[in-house]
Amino acid sequence: MTENPPTTDGVADSLRERINTSQPHTARIWNYWLGGKDNYEVDRTAGDQIRQLHPGIGAYAQADRLFLGRAVRHLVQEAGIRQFLDIGTGLPTADNTHEVAQRLAPDARIVYVDNDPLVLAHARALLTSTPEGRTDYLDEDLRNVDAILEHAGRTLDFSKPVGLILLGVVIFIGDDEDPYGLVRRLVDALPAGSHLVLSHTITSPSMPDVDEAVKFWNEHGTPKLTQRTPEQVTRFFDGLELLEPGVVSCSRWRPEGRDGTEPEEVAMFGGVARKN
Repeated sequence: MTENPPTTDGVADSLRERINTSQPHTARIWNYWLGGKDNYEVDRTAGDQIRQLHPGIGAYAQADRLFLGRAVRHLVQEAGIRQFLDIGTGLPTADNTHEVAQRLAPDARIVYVDNDPLVLAHARALLTSTPEGRTDYLDEDLRNVDAILEHAGRTLDFSKPVGLILLGVVIFIGDDEDPYGLVRRLVDALPAGSHLVLSHTITSPSMPDVDEAVKFWNEHGTPKLTQRTPEQVTRFFDGLELLEPGVVSCSRWRPEGRDGTEPEEVAMFGGVARKN
């Protein structure tokens, strides 16, 4: 079942009022790079300009999406996880968390969290569930940890392990907003056996064009991004058992169907860790 009621005319009007179509938005640009249709001309223009600055940027979106699938499959099949808290959901596309999880475990429960009104509008229409499982969607900001946990607790059982998914969302938390503390508060609320799945855009001397692309975005788009080094991304997993191969390019986290060659590195790094 799904906890999301059909969007009423009043709710739809309220959502439309919150959608700014005059400024590019990261969720819609990400959707564009993934080949989706839930974006506007301003997003496509910005996406193309960013791609000119950094031609490989579209591969990041694909790598992050495939990383999500591999991580969720691992958590369901190897770790026995049946509950997921996915914060920073983004616009629905192919193989969303609930689709991957419920394909393997129909009784899986998933709570999605995002604060983008366009994401919310589509989530209410598209996020369905198997009869055995449940999905819910929260219109909330990552910074509001207490509210997220309170509402997610209506669908998830926090006495049992949870897969906490934070893909490409902590980049929107500035260094002055205690990003490590926010992640730690979420992890602390989960029982032993839970897992953290996190990805983050990096900055590296070997990828100067990434810095140029982020600079362009922060001058023209919303919300603003904060890049971090691979070492700074690894800090989000402090106190947890980091699974092999550690924090690496998302394309290189347990790639499937390879012929022995290493996938191309992308500037989106990620990892999976267990809470003991």
